[in-house]
Amino acid sequence: MRPVRFGVFLAPFHGDFAASPTILLRRDLEIVDLLDDLGYEEVWVGEHHSAGWETIGSPEVFIAAAAERTKRIRLGTGVSSLPYHNPFMLADRMVQLDHQTMGRVMLGVGPGQLPSDAYMMGIDGARQRHMMAESLDVIMRLLAGEAVTTSTDWFDLHDARLWMGSFSQPHLEIAVASAVTPFGARLAGRHGAGLLSFAASVPAGYSALHSNWGECEQSASEHGQTVDRRNWRIVAPIHLAPTREQAEAEVIDGVYQFAKVLENYQAMDDVEWARSPEAALHHWRASGFTAFGMGVIGTPDDAIARIEDFVERSGGFGTFLILAHNTADWEATRRSYDLFARYVVPHFRGANAARAASAAWCHDHAQDYFPAMIKGIEEVTGTAHHLPGMPTT
Repeated sequence: MRPVRFGVFLAPFHGDFAASPTILLRRDLEIVDLLDDLGYEEVWVGEHHSAGWETIGSPEVFIAAAAERTKRIRLGTGVSSLPYHNPFMLADRMVQLDHQTMGRVMLGVGPGQLPSDAYMMGIDGARQRHMMAESLDVIMRLLAGEAVTTSTDWFDLHDARLWMGSFSQPHLEIAVASAVTPFGARLAGRHGAGLLSFAASVPAGYSALHSNWGECEQSASEHGQTVDRRNWRIVAPIHLAPTREQAEAEVIDGVYQFAKVLENYQAMDDVEWARSPEAALHHWRASGFTAFGMGVIGTPDDAIARIEDFVERSGGFGTFLILAHNTADWEATRRSYDLFARYVVPHFRGANAARAASAAWCHDHAQDYFPAMIKGIEEVTGTAHHLPGMPTT
């Protein structure tokens, strides 16, 4: 199975600490507008609360604004960090968004990415995956229309039920984040949910793609569920330009800026990959950063080759998501998304097969219709006509 749906995973990353956060948020909304115009199917919006470089704290608020500006693109939380929310309140907000967007919202869930977020909320990082599983179990029951009474060491619900049914039927789409360990894959299988592999281009995540899908299928079988590769999303960073040299020139300063931000966040001193723009660019392409994975920096053909490699490694999936990285300037970023939509998407959808077949048919059958056309012109004008390159008889 090759991907036929395409979108963007918008964390978003903004490493320029001198830039106005107001303008950065407006730019992110403009990106969603552009993706909608270019025909991308979906965008996933992250949730982060510290560090200053992933600048959306509430994907629901952002999605509500983006939905009013767009027409068809689907909008997902990428992801809602379940340990940070009462599951009843989160389910309630998402059902409201399901109605406001008339079925265009999706709920992506995860344990929370930044350890600084969990620390500031007094959450034990070692328990986040367990808390996520407890929360998702409740959310799925609520979305199914159940009244839930349950008690954990971090939330209590007493006959809790959603006061409004879903717009989407049977309910909005759910996707579970998966990185390297099989935890997310098994949780997705347990609930028959989609799988969101956001670390697919990190070497360890790439190596685990095939085995994690196997874990997802096995878990689904154990819990009487079914899963479908069409609901599997794979994420990787890409920046495209007409040439590789131009693509590199457009991102090299932004990649270096991100490397310095990551070095600061992790309190590391003078790491090799943050010493120069050239070192940062090489590391992103060859080894990948923790948040960025390994980047494709080149032409549409380079992007096609990378996605084909993901298909072979994984065994097939339904949707490919570009990880938005904002390392290039605004115009170069827009052009990259345009090049992907213009040349990469048609390759995987076979969108030009009929055009090519039609052109080939016309070439092979020109003698079936051109002579009659020429004869008709000659009868009307009384003069002989000949098309260049066409035989006279």
